[in-house]
Amino acid sequence: MRRKILILFLLVPMYCLGQRQIVTERIEVTNRLDAQPDKEALAVMEKFKPAVDSVMAPVLGKSLVGMSAGRPESLLSNWAADVLVEFSDFLDGKKADMGLVNVGGLRNNMPKGTIRRGDIILISPFDNRLAIAQLKGSDLMGLFQDIAAVRGEGVSHEVKLEITPDGKLLDAKLNGKTIDPERIYRIATLDYLAEGNDKMYSLKKAVKLDVSNLFTRDCMMNSIQQHKTINSSIEGRIVIKN
Repeated sequence: MRRKILILFLLVPMYCLGQRQIVTERIEVTNRLDAQPDKEALAVMEKFKPAVDSVMAPVLGKSLVGMSAGRPESLLSNWAADVLVEFSDFLDGKKADMGLVNVGGLRNNMPKGTIRRGDIILISPFDNRLAIAQLKGSDLMGLFQDIAAVRGEGVSHEVKLEITPDGKLLDAKLNGKTIDPERIYRIATLDYLAEGNDKMYSLKKAVKLDVSNLFTRDCMMNSIQQHKTINSSIEGRIVIKN
């Protein structure tokens, strides 16, 4: 019965369209298309331009360097993870022990020079919220193993990891100290990761999870506005050793 219904769904539109043949073509989206823009499409877009510009165009500050995201460590993921720690005191005024962002969630590059609101929306387009996951030290070591297994994620300044090329954890330190298996550590991260997504399985073992009303992109925007000028560097937060 289901097969007959599926066939009807496929055939009825073809019958209604007079059994026309549908031809598809792959069009690569490159700067070449800008040479001859479609006038009708431009006319439609022009109506929305003032509203879009009001959201995307405001200047937040500037960056001393261009930043991109990558593994095992990158300028953009370093900066983003540090921002989460910066705004992690929403619970009781205490900052988190570390920050964690997923490289895959940083969807665009940070430009060098002027940073506009639209740049941050493109970097962090999802409605992810800042969360604090509290983990026992033994489970934090499991999280570091998760990070090693994917060859690195964005971690904050406090973290130093050594991993192998095939994704094994060799050494882990937080603020220069080895991890106490019984201590409770606070990790500032995205609510998306706190659910164990992107293979960050150990976050699901949190003894306590608090999710704020702060979108992570708003944290980024607020940080830029407060500091006015931002910067980032490669610090050896995650190092691959043979």
